Amino acid sequence: MTTTVLVLATLAVFATMGLALVRALKGPTIYDRILAVNVFGTKTVLIVALITFITGHFDLIDIALVYALINFIAIATILKLVKTRNLASASPDDAGDV
Repeated sequence: MTTTVLVLATLAVFATMGLALVRALKGPTIYDRILAVNVFGTKTVLIVALITFITGHFDLIDIALVYALINFIAIATILKLVKTRNLASASPDDAGDV
């Protein structure tokens, strides 16, 4: 019974990942796309955690944690790049100073 619930939860997460992928491809704004990619990355971490729990290979949870950190850093970097158009600047005010 418990395994069936976990498998159904995994399938539901895959369905929401599909919806996030559609939003990432359609937009309409760049911020909608970035948010959809962030949701997709977060759902990926959840899938790895569910698979870890279902299979009993608990050493895979470290991979999920590392992927969550990479997802956070990547999204923060992409948002800064979109806002300032320059990753080297310290603040948005410094973007015009070269």
